Amino acid sequence: MVNHEGQYDGSGLKFAVVVSRFNGHVSERLLEGAIDGLVRHGVAENSIDVYRCPGAFEIPAVAKRVVELKKHDAVICLGAVIRGETPHFDYVASESAKGVGQLSLSSHIPVIYGILTTDNMEQAVDRAGGKAGNKGFDAASSAIEMVNLMKRM
Repeated sequence: MVNHEGQYDGSGLKFAVVVSRFNGHVSERLLEGAIDGLVRHGVAENSIDVYRCPGAFEIPAVAKRVVELKKHDAVICLGAVIRGETPHFDYVASESAKGVGQLSLSSHIPVIYGILTTDNMEQAVDRAGGKAGNKGFDAASSAIEMVNLMKRM
């Protein structure tokens, strides 16, 4: 048996982070966590490009353009979609997940889904540096691992 897995060494790698401004108090904390995760794993701060877009619905389009630039080893998508009283949540959550997922499958580099979809603000805050950790940090770790795995394959 041969085991193939990526390492958590980000030195020499370049990352793009696409982050939604909507629910900014949550997405900014996710961004902080992602940058912390990248830097802790050896990524130089000047090797991180941040692209801001209006909301989670726009993230796949921006991420696609970033992939087309061919300047990064991976793209990390961050945002927060919080359920409200209308079906808007269902459409935005579904389309952002579908768009990032399709891009991930068709891209030559890893595209990581770090968009929170929660029932309420408390859950979002808990996942953006609260008691459930920081999913931005987790997304950054996944990105580093995936880059290294893909390079080894």
